[in-house]
Amino acid sequence: MFRWLNGPGQAFRDPLPGSTNYLNAYDPQGNLIRARGGRAPSQDDSGNESREGKEDGSEPAIGRLEVEQNIASGKPIPKEQADDLIPFPMNRQFRSQPVLSEELRDEIYRRITEETKSVRRVSAELGVEMNRVGAVFRLKTIEHQWKQEGKPLATPYARAVNNMLPKTSFDPTRLPAPPHESINDLPVHSATIRQLFHPVPESMHFNRESAAKAFDRNLLPTDKRIPHPELIELTRVASENRGRPDIMNARRQELEQEEAAILDMKRERKARREAATKKVDTPRWQFRFENIKVEYAGPDGRGRGGVGARYGVPPQDRKKGQVKIPTKVE
Repeated sequence: MFRWLNGPGQAFRDPLPGSTNYLNAYDPQGNLIRARGGRAPSQDDSGNESREGKEDGSEPAIGRLEVEQNIASGKPIPKEQADDLIPFPMNRQFRSQPVLSEELRDEIYRRITEETKSVRRVSAELGVEMNRVGAVFRLKTIEHQWKQEGKPLATPYARAVNNMLPKTSFDPTRLPAPPHESINDLPVHSATIRQLFHPVPESMHFNRESAAKAFDRNLLPTDKRIPHPELIELTRVASENRGRPDIMNARRQELEQEEAAILDMKRERKARREAATKKVDTPRWQFRFENIKVEYAGPDGRGRGGVGARYGVPPQDRKKGQVKIPTKVE
């Protein structure tokens, strides 16, 4: 064990800067495989590991000292490939996913606070999912608050963890920024998880809007339920008006104005609700009281405005006695 620690294991005790340093990225002698074009070991169909880097004529991996000399001379380490992001050699199906770098998180916080951009717009500009943008903003707010209060931060621990993971960095000279993840995945709506038999006439044009109305009369189609429907509109305008940047910029400004109007409406709605809520402060809690009417629950008692709606109501599609086969065609 000590022979390995003083030999090939030295690369893991003193990791390279800017590299994930996973076990699969090195050969048995402790040399970085991708530093000179060599490939990481891969498995064939029989499950046996093979060294493709030595069989296809590529150059062998270089040692730790030569890698450090290249770094000192300004020669960067090649970016990790898919086989280099396997932290557990016996589990080749798992690959470490990139995380947001500290510079990218600071840029998200700066655009929301200083440029007063919405979470949706920052998500579209930087290619980060909206929930992640919101989480970064909340955590950064707490971090700045703790700094003002003089509370200690686990900065060395966070830096050590980030050095061991692949990261999505932010380069202000590269705009638009490369996406960190898919930002326009369709979320699963609760109305679409139940079983549904919906017969339609052969002459009827059944599209996405029809499918949405079949599940729920108030459900929007998929083109409007995705997190960034404005990107589809901008892509359509760009394809229809190639070589006309003025039309593209005008449409982008219209979408920004519509987004600002929606945000103002949400703020006014929140302010009205706060004004109608009676608050009672106690030494430990703050109780909130609202006036509720029976009509808020709707004719079927399942309305969102009813008391207890947050706990959910189970669907009736698997309940005994319920007719699951359509009895008429509309």
